[in-house]
Amino acid sequence: MPTLATNKKARHDYEILTTYEAGLMLTGPEAKSLRNGGGKLTGAYVTFHKGDPMITGMHVRKYKYATVPDYDPTRSRKLLLHTKEIAKLYGKSQEKGLTIVPLSVYTKGRYIKVEIAVCRGKKLHDKREALKKRDSDRQVRRAIKGDY
Repeated sequence: MPTLATNKKARHDYEILTTYEAGLMLTGPEAKSLRNGGGKLTGAYVTFHKGDPMITGMHVRKYKYATVPDYDPTRSRKLLLHTKEIAKLYGKSQEKGLTIVPLSVYTKGRYIKVEIAVCRGKKLHDKREALKKRDSDRQVRRAIKGDY
């Protein structure tokens, strides 16, 4: 599954609780632009409009050969999920301190999918602990490997 776009800051800024796979409703030129690497997820999040989950803040560059005159690259795009998943996500979005963030956009066969996660924001000391743990794990791996 080739990855088309990732949200690298999401794993740094948030503690990921659960993940879901969702379809993404796109126009033809948007799909072509994403397949050519024209998507960015930084600052994107999931909102609900009239009960439908929408991804807001995702930037999809205009396709070079498209003839759409008034194209909005940051428009909200509908997410395709099962009804039970939508109900669970809506409940989680109403809880205090939780947010829903897209982690990556990838292809699965001919479809473009989005991996979304229910997250809780990390505090500064949590980020520092994660960096310390990563460094200590790296040193242990080096010692075991013999590159120390």
